[in-house]
Amino acid sequence: MLYGIAAATASFLLAALLAALLRAPALSLALVDRRRRRPVPLSGGAAVALVTALVAGVGDWTGVVPLGSAAGRLLVSASAVGALGLAADLWRLRRRWVVAGTAVAAACVVPYGETGPVAGALAVGWITLMAAAFRGLDHADGVAGTVGVVTAFGVAACAAAELRDGLAVALLALAAALTGLLLHNWHPARTALGACGALFTGFLLAGAAVFTRAGHAPAEGAAVLLALTAPASLDVVLVLLSRRLAGRPPLRAGPDHLAHRLRRLGLTPQGAAVVVGVVSCGAVLTGVLVHTGRAGAPAVWWVAGAAAAALAGLLRVRVYGPRHGAGAQGRVPGPSRPRPPRGASSRVPAEVAEAIRGGSSRRAIFPVRQARRTEEAQVSVPLRVRNG
Repeated sequence: MLYGIAAATASFLLAALLAALLRAPALSLALVDRRRRRPVPLSGGAAVALVTALVAGVGDWTGVVPLGSAAGRLLVSASAVGALGLAADLWRLRRRWVVAGTAVAAACVVPYGETGPVAGALAVGWITLMAAAFRGLDHADGVAGTVGVVTAFGVAACAAAELRDGLAVALLALAAALTGLLLHNWHPARTALGACGALFTGFLLAGAAVFTRAGHAPAEGAAVLLALTAPASLDVVLVLLSRRLAGRPPLRAGPDHLAHRLRRLGLTPQGAAVVVGVVSCGAVLTGVLVHTGRAGAPAVWWVAGAAAAALAGLLRVRVYGPRHGAGAQGRVPGPSRPRPPRGASSRVPAEVAEAIRGGSSRRAIFPVRQARRTEEAQVSVPLRVRNG
């Protein structure tokens, strides 16, 4: 207990300090993301991953809170996925390679002996999907960190109920490190998780949730996993379904995530993060109560029903702009009005220039060149000619 408090305190302070120190190297390496025309360094995720691995590793090395072989393998695999995410931030790797690498790492940590081959294969896909989901949540300031903190506390409670103390301490270290990052990631963000931190966080949380539910009934286990990761799951389904309905490629980035739609409804960036955090608290609390036996499995249906209602409502929010060629207000621009000839103010009388500016496509006015001072004017007044 005392080591858990010390580990959380150390993780909070180290992550806050390291995130501030890594901003300058990230800016020099152009490791940034553009958010509302301002560069945001993507070095916060590296700070979170390093601090979490360091604190959990020290506890295991000293023997105070040993991780065990399974939890140690999970932490190593999460660190490898975080390194893959850092490479994606630096060199813009294709998404398919990042997803493939995450899936390979997930296949190495799933406890097939307790889940079975079919459930194990489903767990590999679910861990990969949740890692990608947290990467999607990082498109807005403070959202991924808030959801990660709440989920980490919930999964840590489930792990402690299963007497997995080493895994619970590692998750508490992750929650504290994400809290330290939020000091710099709250709007306006001075640093962000990036693919490194988002993939590390999502992979570690999803893998730990699978470990805590291994050996339980598959249906109840799936319900608890859904409740623990409800906001991330809702964001994935919302994005894929909206892009499918709009005829857009599923991997094409766009402002169609959960936080983007809340902003369209009028919420501030801080308000969107708070709303997502409150929703995550309710869903995670339900999952913990079901896992510990203080609530029945049907309680998860309330979470599923609320998620379905939110999905139906958020799909009605328009997030995609007008098609190519449309005007700024979504209208196709019509034919422009005729402009007066160049230099018309010096060579054309005022009434003729005014007529040219207000002319229509059916009637055009052709001014007659005026005579110079040394010549005798042939026409004393402007001549109006109708076409046809």
